[in-house]
Amino acid sequence: MSRTQELVMLERRRLLRATLAGGALAALGGLTFMPRLFARDNSSAAAPDAAGMVTLQCFADDGRALGPCKVKRLVLSEAEWRRRLSPAAYYVMRQDGTERAFSGEHEKPDRPGLFRCPGCATALFDAATEFDSGTGWPSFWQPIAAANVIEKRDTTFGMVRTEIRCAGCDSHLGHVFDDGPRPTGLRYCMNSVALRFVPRTSA
Repeated sequence: MSRTQELVMLERRRLLRATLAGGALAALGGLTFMPRLFARDNSSAAAPDAAGMVTLQCFADDGRALGPCKVKRLVLSEAEWRRRLSPAAYYVMRQDGTERAFSGEHEKPDRPGLFRCPGCATALFDAATEFDSGTGWPSFWQPIAAANVIEKRDTTFGMVRTEIRCAGCDSHLGHVFDDGPRPTGLRYCMNSVALRFVPRTSA
């Protein structure tokens, strides 16, 4: 175990003791324990219209903002999702799972680019907003566009958190916490298998 992993484990134990002392219930195994948790919910605002259409902010692979675009939310059968996603991505994105810390990729790529949803290719995060949170999961201080993610109140494990889902296909991505860096103070803690890095191309 590396020194960084040791420090993370010590911090997680400290925060777990503080959480349990306060009367909150939590489950081990891939969860991060933070003393300050909050929950927001924009799921109704991100709901598709009667035709199943949602309005997203579209981005080219060179990073250019293409403006609002109305697309049909991707809806697939479970068999189709299993064919489209890797087993690990299916577990996280379609079964609301969590990958093991330090098991994934995308820890601060060394070149510019953006992260898209592996399921529907919706642009989710700009690599420029990623930071090293020391948690073992890719972390960002903001999404590439608020319209491209769904924030949903999550009360599983006896905790109140804000889940993050892809607005283009309603797949689980991770959670957001209020212990991030400036300028937002937020930490979008994502599962690596729920992100596809696209290196920035020339305009």
